[in-house]
Amino acid sequence: MSTGAIIAIVVVVIVLIAAGVFFLLPQMRSQRLRRTFGPEYDHAVTRHGDRRAAERELTERESRHAQYELRPLSPQSREKYKQSWSAVQAKFVEAPRQAVAEAERLVNLLVAELGYPAEGYERQVADLSVRHGHSVKHYREAHETGLREDAGTDELRDALIGYRKLFDDLMDRNDNNNGRRQHVARDKEAVER
Repeated sequence: MSTGAIIAIVVVVIVLIAAGVFFLLPQMRSQRLRRTFGPEYDHAVTRHGDRRAAERELTERESRHAQYELRPLSPQSREKYKQSWSAVQAKFVEAPRQAVAEAERLVNLLVAELGYPAEGYERQVADLSVRHGHSVKHYREAHETGLREDAGTDELRDALIGYRKLFDDLMDRNDNNNGRRQHVARDKEAVER
């Protein structure tokens, strides 16, 4: 084989590899963002109406989140939050709307103590979505239900469960996912009583 033919083959192979990388990298990035953000990825795409714009925003969220100095809870704080959640949950039977409002306040306190900035609800949802993308959907739904004056008891129960899902995720991520399934099952049963 001549030198010219070998060079031509090498150039064709390099062009094919470059083309493959050019087309595969965006697809791989999309898949990574889908895994990271879960349902929040679809929410961002729907809100923007454009996949590229949504992915640009999600990437910006990751960059901003990487600069936060998140901190673990002390054992005393963990216990305080667990007890506070139990009190919120117990209040639901007598005062469902008040219990849902207190659940949101408790989640906000927990988020702040973990080191997330308190810059408004939308920013908080965006920041939390980087590590808690699957729970943010429930948080958003719970928040919207809590704002509605006409929300019935069943809807408020669902809102309380939605807050609990984020609460558990925040506590579990802070505690290496220890015992999450037990807490969710036990507390869902307690709310349904």
